[in-house]
Amino acid sequence: MGFKDFRVRVAFRVVILGLTMAVFIYSLYREEMIITSVLVGGVILIELLELYRFISRTNRKLTLFLESVKYSDFVSGFSADNNLGQSFKDLNLAFNEVLEAFRKARSEKEEHLLYLNTIVEHVSTGLISFDQEGNVGLMNATAKKFLKTDRLRNIDELIEKQSRIYKALFDLPAGKSTLLRSEGDVQLAVHATELILRAKKFKLVALQNIQPELQKKELEAWQNLTKVLRHEIMNSITPIASLTSTMKDILIEDLQEIGGKYELNEEAVEDLQDGLGTIESRSQGLIRFIDAYRDYTSIPLPKVKPVKLAHLLEHVSQLMKIELRRGQIEFDCIITDPELELPMDEELVEQVLINLLKNAIEAVEEVKKPRITLKAMLNEDENVKVSITDNGHGIIMEALDQIFIPFYSTKKRGSGIGLSLSRQIMQLHNGTLTVESEPNVATTFTLTF
Repeated sequence: MGFKDFRVRVAFRVVILGLTMAVFIYSLYREEMIITSVLVGGVILIELLELYRFISRTNRKLTLFLESVKYSDFVSGFSADNNLGQSFKDLNLAFNEVLEAFRKARSEKEEHLLYLNTIVEHVSTGLISFDQEGNVGLMNATAKKFLKTDRLRNIDELIEKQSRIYKALFDLPAGKSTLLRSEGDVQLAVHATELILRAKKFKLVALQNIQPELQKKELEAWQNLTKVLRHEIMNSITPIASLTSTMKDILIEDLQEIGGKYELNEEAVEDLQDGLGTIESRSQGLIRFIDAYRDYTSIPLPKVKPVKLAHLLEHVSQLMKIELRRGQIEFDCIITDPELELPMDEELVEQVLINLLKNAIEAVEEVKKPRITLKAMLNEDENVKVSITDNGHGIIMEALDQIFIPFYSTKKRGSGIGLSLSRQIMQLHNGTLTVESEPNVATTFTLTF
């Protein structure tokens, strides 16, 4: 067993080499042993090569191990030279443990990748990624369904058959969203994200059919609107119908024919005048309500052009200066980037800001130290946010979900269309209008572009 040890075998080879060299030197000094010296010299060369091969086996083992890692060949094992001693056995064991760890890591990675691929293929959202040249790297089954294709190498292939979708995919900036109506009963919400992998840019686009959700929300909106319309119309029609019936009774009971003429007593005349005045008032209220509804449904399309946000906010602040001063309100206008510019319809967005500021002014009427802040900033998603914050009484939780419904109002003298109009204008700009409120602390309306 000792002879199989690496160190013993090296020592044995060195001894043999030494003896052979001694014979070689001895034969060199004898003329009759020239041939023997040549043969012994050849033997020495062979022994040196064999000794080099034997000793360099460790280096070859290390090279083989590193190549296994480099080329992900984790099937190989190391055990052939375990009989060379404990040091070789320990080295082989260490190599095998490392390879086994790599094998497990690769197996887990492949399982995780398979799991992710399965999820991507089965989600109801279409996913497609492509590089700056348009080469497609990923496209799941849902995306294939929306794009009506089984295979897509480059998105340029969509130009002929799906030109609108191609334009949306290619032109949509990262971090932005848009709506796209496809053929049939499909309305796609398109959202783009930019990824950088191995110093190469990719665009990941998500496609989601929101038509079912839109139909559900549309039905809910119509139901809510119908309730409001019914409430307002009944508030006007019911007293008109009641007064008409009452006035008819007055005419039947108090109208008298005297000398071929019809006469009414003074009390009946006053009752009729009061009734007609109420009917006129309610009719005018109904007309104003219908005019407000007409305004809500006839918003013009935005005339978009680049607008400096600082100029717009300063202009709006100047317009509201008198009302703010009259209410003794502490007002701050904060603009984090004076050079910030946005494509928008300046008049429509100005209308939204004025409406929100008026609401804020009314909200702080009964506050001891009223304060309103108008702020514009760029958030971490590169979206521009404009917020109006006041320290008024706030909005109760139950009303937060209702305030954007047309004709719903928490104010005694409100028409209930200001906020719904404002949200509609923001939607026309592919933006959003949201609200957060903590009663008696702060209320913030946020415009996101």
